[in-house]
Amino acid sequence: MKLVILTALGVGGATIFGTVLGFLFKKITHRFSDIVLSFAAGVMLFAAVLGLIVPSIDYGGKYGIIITLAGIFTGAFGLNLIDKLVPHLHKLVGTDSEIHENNANLSKVLLFVIAIAIHNLPEGIAAGVGFGSGDISQALIIAGGIALQNIPEGMVIIGPMLAAGVKPGKTFLCAAATGVIEIIGTLIGYFAVNVSVAVLPFALAFAGGTMLYIISDEMIPETHAHGSERGATYALLTGFSLMLVTDYFLG
Repeated sequence: MKLVILTALGVGGATIFGTVLGFLFKKITHRFSDIVLSFAAGVMLFAAVLGLIVPSIDYGGKYGIIITLAGIFTGAFGLNLIDKLVPHLHKLVGTDSEIHENNANLSKVLLFVIAIAIHNLPEGIAAGVGFGSGDISQALIIAGGIALQNIPEGMVIIGPMLAAGVKPGKTFLCAAATGVIEIIGTLIGYFAVNVSVAVLPFALAFAGGTMLYIISDEMIPETHAHGSERGATYALLTGFSLMLVTDYFLG
């Protein structure tokens, strides 16, 4: 339990860490952000498939593949519904000039922050569910991939809020709140699969589906929107390959 709590704090704290970096380095280039985000996408891709979806099939028994497919699409459809209600990063934020224009008033900035907070909840749940399989190393890889993704996400919160005239102190608190949401999500995911082992296969697949959706619908489009798509592609492959090698030698 202590490890789960520390992991939850790490996953949520990554957003806060990214926020601090956003204050310190306000002129971080899109290329740097895209490379980091793509590397995280590679880690998350490995974690989603080998850390969540494959174990889901194994734990599902006779009907494992059916349960897994149902979980994957339920997770994806759930995030798709959230996207229709509250669009996420690449749909709310475009180029630097668009950021200033789209967030010219406080209501749009709050929508931007709320969108990140809402999307952080299923990400946190995915991190917590990973511990339900009992494979601590895979669970930490899943959480690590999500944490890596949260760093650049925390960084991009700062610009729009400051541009809209929000005071630095309030900006930090709002950004930190999105990280707290992820901590709560991690604990929810962990307790959900521990209350009933029967939900474990579906929960693992659900978490895997949400991660695949985030990678395809959010992370890849975002990292390919600023002219760094080649570097982003190799960063994703590097993140995936690094996790593959790590799993091979530790497995």
